[in-house]
Amino acid sequence: MAKADYYDLLGVDRSASEAELKKAYRKKAMELHPDRNADNPDAEARFKEVNEAYDVLKDAEKKAAYDRYGHAAFEGGNGASAGRGGFHGASDFGAFSDIFDDLFGGFAGGGGARGGGQRRAVRGSDLRYNLRVSLEDAFKGKHANLTVPSSVACEKCNGTGAENGAEPSTCPTCSGMGKVRAQQGFFTVERTCPTCQGRGQIIKNPCTSCAGAGRVKKDRSLSVNIPQGVETGTRIRLAGEGEAGQRGGPSGDLYIFIEVEDHPIFERDGTNLYCRIPVSMTTAAMGGELEAPTIDGGRSRVKVPAGVQTGKQLRLRGKGMPALRGGTFGDLYIELAVETPVNLTNRQKDLLKEFEAEAANNSPETQDFFGRVKNFWDGMKG
Repeated sequence: MAKADYYDLLGVDRSASEAELKKAYRKKAMELHPDRNADNPDAEARFKEVNEAYDVLKDAEKKAAYDRYGHAAFEGGNGASAGRGGFHGASDFGAFSDIFDDLFGGFAGGGGARGGGQRRAVRGSDLRYNLRVSLEDAFKGKHANLTVPSSVACEKCNGTGAENGAEPSTCPTCSGMGKVRAQQGFFTVERTCPTCQGRGQIIKNPCTSCAGAGRVKKDRSLSVNIPQGVETGTRIRLAGEGEAGQRGGPSGDLYIFIEVEDHPIFERDGTNLYCRIPVSMTTAAMGGELEAPTIDGGRSRVKVPAGVQTGKQLRLRGKGMPALRGGTFGDLYIELAVETPVNLTNRQKDLLKEFEAEAANNSPETQDFFGRVKNFWDGMKG
């Protein structure tokens, strides 16, 4: 009896994508699984056919051979079916485990050796270093010297983990695959090899300096340039300056996270700076000048208009922070705070009373407010 077409078994076109193949297979496999069809003697045979079809079509090389030669591509012990004995020998339900990949992630997928040997070289971990800088340093930029605790490649064994730099040997438990298999009902479960911890290799004579780890703890001194305009949260990446890899793997990266300290004079908002400066009542009334500090250590003379009120902001263009990765500068905003005098002498009190008597029409905001209050009270009485 001629074998059914693999595409017909899954119910897809020959142009179906990998995602479409997988979706169709999952649907068919769940529908035909023997556990769900105990009263249907044909379900298991059909399930195996669907399983066989997907195992071929999900593999790019097998799929290309099937598209060209059909079932003849696998006759004589080659390819997926291997004369109907080799295909099922590994696991009649190998491909069905794809349905559970998202849940368990460790089932066999019909290929047998999913990346086992590739784990021998392990990339080093990334490191994080928190660096506090002053607002002045963020304005000017800074060249910083850091001492970073890290793991570096063992010099004695050149990072191999083996005494005298000897090559590791293949793990006898998993035969270098990094995984071991166990049969559980219909499924073949793959787990990380307990002997080599998934590396596929073991070290018979570990290095006495690093105890076979291939790396040792050591503080390293690094120089890093902090660019102008950094803010809290700015991240600087130093490629390859993290922990050393294992078994010849590449080093991780070092990430420097910037925290800009609070400043006693300036507050920052992006590239703009804010500075609150008190002015005397006399200067606020008659106008005048004041000296405003700038983040570069300089001074700027600022004109105070007569009759200024608390909260008035004066802008100094280009006196703020530099933009990160740009040549522009923000602005400096001077916020004026009219200061009420305290600890008055009797003479000062008399002068203020005399001034108040003469200043009946010099407080328009006060007159306007209390005029509105009077109208409010009159309305409530009505």
